[in-house]
Amino acid sequence: MAIKVNLDVVMARRKMSSGELADRIGVTPANLSILKNNKARAIRFSTLEELCRALQCQPGEILEFEDEDAAKPEGSGL
Repeated sequence: MAIKVNLDVVMARRKMSSGELADRIGVTPANLSILKNNKARAIRFSTLEELCRALQCQPGEILEFEDEDAAKPEGSGL
């Protein structure tokens, strides 16, 4: 997937546990885990807003674009 979720990194910098963050933003720990482990296929802007508010960060600190096509070596046929 080209979009990488760096939620675990931001949480570690803020010294916040998954349980505490889930409580603050009103999601289940299971749903937060899906997001944190890059298993989510989408995120609501309202959830992203709550994450940013709770972690006092910008969306770009949580989400990162990785160009998968640029990572392929030339001539690899992939």
